[in-house]
Amino acid sequence: MDSQVEPTARSPLRRRPIIRNRQTKIVATLGPATSTPEQIEAIFLAGADVFRLNFSHGSQQDHAERIRILRTLEATYRRPIAVLADLQGPKLRLGSFRDGPITLTEGQALRLDTNPEPGDNTRAPVPHPEVFESMAVGHHLLLDDGKVRLRVEHCGPDHADTVVLAGTRLSDRKGLNVPDAVLQVTPLTAKDRDDLNFAIDHGADWIALSFVQRPSDVAEARRLIAGRASLVVKMEKPQAIHHLEELIEMTDAMMVARGDLGVEMPPEEVPTLQKRIVRDCRRAGKPVIVATQMLESMITAPTPTRAEASDVATAVFDGADAVMLSAETAAGQYPVEAVRIMSRIAERVEGDPNYRTMVSAGQDEPEHTAADAITAAARQVAETIQAAAIVTYTTSGSTTLRAARERPPVPIICLTAKLATARRLALCWGVRTIQTADISSFSEMVDKACSLAHSEGLVGENQRLVVTAGVPFGTPGNTNVLRIAWVGG
Repeated sequence: MDSQVEPTARSPLRRRPIIRNRQTKIVATLGPATSTPEQIEAIFLAGADVFRLNFSHGSQQDHAERIRILRTLEATYRRPIAVLADLQGPKLRLGSFRDGPITLTEGQALRLDTNPEPGDNTRAPVPHPEVFESMAVGHHLLLDDGKVRLRVEHCGPDHADTVVLAGTRLSDRKGLNVPDAVLQVTPLTAKDRDDLNFAIDHGADWIALSFVQRPSDVAEARRLIAGRASLVVKMEKPQAIHHLEELIEMTDAMMVARGDLGVEMPPEEVPTLQKRIVRDCRRAGKPVIVATQMLESMITAPTPTRAEASDVATAVFDGADAVMLSAETAAGQYPVEAVRIMSRIAERVEGDPNYRTMVSAGQDEPEHTAADAITAAARQVAETIQAAAIVTYTTSGSTTLRAARERPPVPIICLTAKLATARRLALCWGVRTIQTADISSFSEMVDKACSLAHSEGLVGENQRLVVTAGVPFGTPGNTNVLRIAWVGG
């Protein structure tokens, strides 16, 4: 369907540009608290750059309506907006118990099996035979987000005899995690396949893939997406860490899903793993989102804890492309305030002298290619002459992603003729995307860059721009020209 929606009578076209005084992007999840045009517009104006649709909740019709609102908002403010569809993935859960919740004691035996009959204090039904196929003696099992911990003492193809290590209460349908095993489960259920096609047909720009354990999981998703959207791999399973380098190569972006990682891994491992993923994604030029529990207290409180503010700041200092709000904006009482405070934290960090020092310390040497040499030079020139911005012209997005990898001290203005590219790059660190008509020559591109950067309020008169592009146009990754341009009065 055509996702370029015209402004409605309710919200006439506004030409006032939206200026963000930060480079780190904000991903906001939509839900019951943010489902009306007024609510979505409010969090957009507060600072949200990318909008996440969580397909674990809500109907397809709910998500279609939110996309429609976002496309109207996009046309109203003439600013490309990225839509991220987050697939649910397989959910491993217990069955039910005959007499309601059971009480457990440390050291007691608990049998798990595929028998669909309701459980009791000695056994619990697990309607997932694939779990037992991958289980071994000594494996640990986590129930109810880790509130109950078990160790496997004996197992077979349809059962596991376990001992309770921690936890006292267990009720129906609680989640099951098997952190020690690679499960023979595809990350794409029948529901996910249907949701994936639905999301793409309705204009989603990014598809987030849950429950990734190995590279073949990503290959399957790539085949189904077939180039119709970009892919985000969610790092939430310990098994995926062993394939991190390969997964980064296969995906378009990554999400550090710390909530699920924190269930299946020791909590002390998550901060260092977050830094490693952010560093490796930046080195590869792939956007990376840090997600989960960033301002969780703001679900019910108008201000975050100081620890949460520091957590957001750490992700910004690390150089993440984006930080994400989940229930804070989807179901919280203060969604606008959550976006606003997250934006203020990012702004404050990026204005700190230590920020540039830390970002520069993570700078890798450019690869021995003309494109990398030009891109690295653009950052250095912009810094030396105190340019107002770096301008890239791109079709596929590769030139702009390369510029963002350098983490320059000035904004990156991306000109592209492809609306899909403009939307996807809204996730990328420091990038302001402007859709423009096709450009036939480099001189035309320089003139248009100066004109658009000025008219959009991104640079002032008599400021300088550093302009990069690939000539001839239309060749992905062919960045080979750099020019300094003045924005005339």
